Amino acid sequence: MASIDVRWPSPRAVAGVLVLAAAYYGAAKLGQTLRYTASVSAIWPPAGLGIAALYLWGIRWWPGIFLGEVLVNANLVLADSTFPIGSIVGQQAGNMAEIIVGAVLLKRLIGPRAAMDRVEHVIGMLLAVGIATAISATVGTLSMLAGGVVRAPDAIEFWRTWWLGDSSGALVVLPLLLAWANDPAAAWRRIRTWEGVASIGAVAALGIIAVSTAEPITYMVFPALIWVAFRLGPPGATVSIAITACAAIGVTAHNVGPFSQQAISHKTLSTQLYIAVAALTTLLLSAVVSERERSSRDLTEARRTAGDRALEERRRIARDLHDSVSQTLFSTALHTRTAQRALEKEHVNPSGPVGKSLVAIAERTKSIQGEIRALIFELRRDPVHDGLVVAMARHAAALDGSGGPHIDVRGPARGLSVSPRIEAQLYGIAREAIANVLRHSGATEASVRVAAPPGEVMIEIRDNGRGFDPNAVRPGHFGLESMRSRAAECGGRLTITSTPGLGAVVRVTVPAGDETS
Repeated sequence: MASIDVRWPSPRAVAGVLVLAAAYYGAAKLGQTLRYTASVSAIWPPAGLGIAALYLWGIRWWPGIFLGEVLVNANLVLADSTFPIGSIVGQQAGNMAEIIVGAVLLKRLIGPRAAMDRVEHVIGMLLAVGIATAISATVGTLSMLAGGVVRAPDAIEFWRTWWLGDSSGALVVLPLLLAWANDPAAAWRRIRTWEGVASIGAVAALGIIAVSTAEPITYMVFPALIWVAFRLGPPGATVSIAITACAAIGVTAHNVGPFSQQAISHKTLSTQLYIAVAALTTLLLSAVVSERERSSRDLTEARRTAGDRALEERRRIARDLHDSVSQTLFSTALHTRTAQRALEKEHVNPSGPVGKSLVAIAERTKSIQGEIRALIFELRRDPVHDGLVVAMARHAAALDGSGGPHIDVRGPARGLSVSPRIEAQLYGIAREAIANVLRHSGATEASVRVAAPPGEVMIEIRDNGRGFDPNAVRPGHFGLESMRSRAAECGGRLTITSTPGLGAVVRVTVPAGDETS
């Protein structure tokens, strides 16, 4: 007879189930602070807690939710022994279906481990929560109708209250757990600043004031919620939503504020809508801001990657020049020298036409070899490896004797508070501007000035040439488009000031910092 292998759950699994059940029960007690009837609360936080638990850690943890529901319903029976058992069983079945369906839908719609930092996460969560809570509200209402707890004329209002209560609870608890579950340390670092503490404190203060008086200031907490969404992202936004909801429920439960003065059905509806509107507004705004921040980071990373690829391409070109053109020129020089020696052996006059041609070829080859070596050297190294000002001075010195004006370069040799990538872009702009001066301006004087005013780095190229009308430059002028493109990639501002006959000034300013996006 074959033996049956019975595997008992591990102590760790049992402890996890018990902790989840206790958390579910505690959330239920919080939700029961403001009740509509004996079984329906204005807001039901366990819905969000249960969906989040099964979404984050797996459906296998459903026994913890089941045990928590049993404890909640047992407490209900102890409070009212006449409550129909069939209605309690139906309520528990609906709540279990709500949580399991909600977790499955959430994973299908937004994927695993979503952090509420995308608009599609918020919309997917809203859809999953809406469907799941509708299941619970429908099953629960039918159970209450069957048990005689609710009369048929009140069924629609009862269903609406149940659905909005579960939805509001899920909109408060579920995003909070998702936003903090992936990286709690990073979430904590984002809100533990002075600004974070002050902002969340403002939400708490304004949230309490807004619902503590009958004056029409109920939504005065929204500016603080919007500020938190902008500055603290999903971690701060979800904490602020929870604080706002707790303030509304706690104050209203003590019969204070604008909601408490209404009939019980209106009281719950007003509280639910207040919490739902605050949650949706804050969540969507924080998701939009997070997407913008992520796009900015991705753009910065793309620019950095493009810069790295450009540097690698420069090095590849240098290798190719060394292995092909440089070697070919070396071979040409050897063949030229061999031809000259052959002429000497044949006693041909070296000053004749052939000899002169060979000498010219040798000299030209030597000159080109020098230029190629210099080009390879420049390609192999970062042009601003020793600083923007030094690089510009070196470039200006190389242009002396080219027939153009002497270019005076001034500025701090070190200490510019921008990254090498930004310095390289400024160097490229300045080179293009100087090239335009030499080609087109007819200037007798030109200068390059680099300065670092507070919060900025500025480079200015000035000449006293014939000038031009910047507004008359037609689109397609490659030099100006290149300068504007480089300035935009730096996050900087390019201005060109010129008057015909009075020279031109090209100025670029970029924000100071280790890396400008």
